[in-house]
Amino acid sequence: MVSVLRDRRFAALFASQVASLLGTGILTVAIALLAARIAGDDAGVVLSIALTIRIATYVVISPIATALLAGRSSRAILVGADAVRIVVALSLVFVTEAWQLYAAIVLLQTASAVFTPTFQAAIPEVLPDENDFTAAQSLSRLAYDLESLVSPLLAAALVTLLPTSWLFAITAVGFAASLGAVLLSRLALRTPVTGEPFTTRLVRGVRLIGSIESTRFLALLDAAVAAVYATVLVNTVVIALRFDGGVDEVATPLGIALALFGVGSIAVALVLPALLRRVTDRAVMTSGAVAIVVILTVVALIESGRGLGLIALGVLWMLLGAASSAVSTPSARLIRRDVATADRPAVFAARFSTSHAWYAVAYPLAGVGGALWGVAAATGALAALTLVVLVGAVAGSRRASAPHDSDG
Repeated sequence: MVSVLRDRRFAALFASQVASLLGTGILTVAIALLAARIAGDDAGVVLSIALTIRIATYVVISPIATALLAGRSSRAILVGADAVRIVVALSLVFVTEAWQLYAAIVLLQTASAVFTPTFQAAIPEVLPDENDFTAAQSLSRLAYDLESLVSPLLAAALVTLLPTSWLFAITAVGFAASLGAVLLSRLALRTPVTGEPFTTRLVRGVRLIGSIESTRFLALLDAAVAAVYATVLVNTVVIALRFDGGVDEVATPLGIALALFGVGSIAVALVLPALLRRVTDRAVMTSGAVAIVVILTVVALIESGRGLGLIALGVLWMLLGAASSAVSTPSARLIRRDVATADRPAVFAARFSTSHAWYAVAYPLAGVGGALWGVAAATGALAALTLVVLVGAVAGSRRASAPHDSDG
């Protein structure tokens, strides 16, 4: 797989992707701290709205940008997108109102919605050989997976050592590194003019997801992962604000909680390859979803009493990281196994949209629900949502397997 890095252009593009992903991951934590600074006890509401706007902007703008930028220079698009992200990331230092944060999120995600599909479209042009392209796709997917595990740890280390404002500068450095790598790639391509439109691919992908039992299973369990990330990304800062020190000292407990969440994710990701040789993907994912229901319920119960302390927060967040990794890590294996090669791009595109739809539900439920009903009730609602989709996923699996069992 790593042999494709011998191609200088792809190696530079891959470096750009990694730098961009790390910058985005650190930015998520920086935005949480910024929400605490400008909104105080209402940080959960502001943060949930910001994250929902981020998802909505990306989903809406990405297909539009792909169509409008067709036939233009790939390198110019990637450089321009990174330049916008650098400027906006640095400008976040001066944000003092929620509406300013929301506007910045729209600009950032618009640039990301331009960057990501352009990057993805460049890979098959740089690596025309099918085997090389497959390896590159696997490496790119690995980068996304590792970013989701490493970014919380890296951000946690940074917020415990540096002032919050520095995180925006570090984010800008990540985007600047991405821009530099694009220039080093000397990419001389233009984005494709022809090809299957995004909407056509999305509709076909949704139909495929609905027609294949395993992908229906995945689409439902995506809600469990969304519930975890909504709890961690939105309500960690709300819980941390209750600790001694208030807004000025929220970075330390936030950093500790995120670090332990990352540790739990990485620990499970490391043991899964060996575990999946003995246990089925579906069994691991189901167990992870069950664990998420249990852990979120425990969080809700503790929060309904005297509230989480730092130790309980760290332990439960580490368990949430482990459980969410158990659900999300094997998912691509099911798609690769059960979806025809020609249909995989459509399924991945559709799953991107369906999974983001769950986040669009979970983020407001965690943030706005937390402000209206309290963190305990909001977390309990997320636990209930996870339980409902888990029951639906398991029931659907049993119905699908029943004819086979009767035949045996």
